[in-house]
Amino acid sequence: MNESQRVKQVLLGNTSAFTYFVETYQDMAFTIAHRICGNVQDAEDVVQESFVKVYRNLHTFKNESKFSSWLYRIVYNTAITHSKTKLWLYDQETSLSNVQVLSDFDTETQIADSERTEIVANVLNKMTTGEALLLTLYYLEDNPVKEIARITGLNESNVKVKLFRARQAFKELYTRYEPAVADLL
Repeated sequence: MNESQRVKQVLLGNTSAFTYFVETYQDMAFTIAHRICGNVQDAEDVVQESFVKVYRNLHTFKNESKFSSWLYRIVYNTAITHSKTKLWLYDQETSLSNVQVLSDFDTETQIADSERTEIVANVLNKMTTGEALLLTLYYLEDNPVKEIARITGLNESNVKVKLFRARQAFKELYTRYEPAVADLL
C-alpha cells in the first residue's frame, strides 16, 4: 500500500493507518527538531505537536510533493516557532552529544568508527543550527536539494550555496579534530 492510499484511509476514518506515518518518520522528525531546538525535551515536544498538526491537516496534503517533505516542513516550522532561534546564526551554547555507531567488525574498527562518529557529531554540534541541519538532511538522510528546499522553504540555489558553505565550515572544524582526514574531504 502506498502513502497516498494510507492518507486516504486516514481521511476515511481509519485512524490506525496514521501509525504508519509516525513509525516511518518519527526518527527523522526528531533529528530535525533536535537540530533546531538543541535539546531532547523540546525536540520531543515539537515532534509530538507536529504529528498532531499533520493529523489535523492531512486533508490539505496534496500529492505534489513527497509526504515526507510535507511532514518535515511542518516539523521544521514547528521547531522554528517553538525555539524562536535564529537558524543561521552561530550558537556557542550548543551542548555536545555522544553518538556511537558500532560496526560488526573487530574491536579496533569499532573504536575507530565510534571515535569518528563522535567527532562528526561534535563538529555538527559546533556548527550553526542551519548548517548542521542541511548537512544532516543531505548526507545522513540522503535528501536531494529539491526536497531540502521544500522542507526548509529556501530556494534550490540558496540550498546549494548554504550546503557549500556548510561543507566548508564542517571541513574547517573537522580538521581541528582529524587533520589527516581533512585532505580527503
